Amino acid sequence: MPFRTITVDAATWRVQPSGYITVNTKDEFALIFSRGEDAERETRVVRYSPAGARWREQSFAELSDDQLRVLFGQSQPGATSPEAFYAR
Repeated sequence: MPFRTITVDAATWRVQPSGYITVNTKDEFALIFSRGEDAERETRVVRYSPAGARWREQSFAELSDDQLRVLFGQSQPGATSPEAFYAR
């Protein structure tokens, strides 16, 4: 999966599309934000509706860094999301 990095509040987050597919295969995609390693890893997940392309990787590529930061602000902890396998 392709990934990008963004900085939010002086922390660097790795962002990538989730491989998880919902019944709304082209109407809704999920992004996984992660930072840290192993036991220190923190994961957050957000779903969004693409404004342009309806393919996961292309839609992800079209998002600006500012749009990714807005989506990060709407994200939820990975422990509440099947996309992150409810990771704590």
